[in-house]
Amino acid sequence: MLISCSSEQSANDSFRLTNNSSVDIESPGKILVINYWATWCSPCRKEIPELNELDHQLSNRLDVIGVNYDGVVGEQLLQEMQNLGIEFDNLYADPRSIWSLEPVTVLPETLIINSRGELIHRLLGPQTKSSLEALINAI
Repeated sequence: MLISCSSEQSANDSFRLTNNSSVDIESPGKILVINYWATWCSPCRKEIPELNELDHQLSNRLDVIGVNYDGVVGEQLLQEMQNLGIEFDNLYADPRSIWSLEPVTVLPETLIINSRGELIHRLLGPQTKSSLEALINAI
């Protein structure tokens, strides 16, 4: 058995989620809405209910997935998610390198990935359910 100590994932790896499952970012099979958030980000807090609703209402077409900007993991991440009312799963690793994206500089940031793993939209600032639906319906 081989064991790795690296916390980085190669582009071909599935990414682990807070629900103990994983997602194949490069070939997810449905649309991914990847949202970067932080507890100290006021616009992020306002956007979370919109993302929760999007995730619930369009779960047959897409998955909303969060990424904590501060790199919080484990029990602390789960506690922060609960405190903010985040109902969608979060990744333990940042997938940005797959699309050669620079680090996040504005929060919130949302990526829309198609079912083939291609980056379709990179959105800076808070989004609404309706603004995201309009972009998703155009895919």
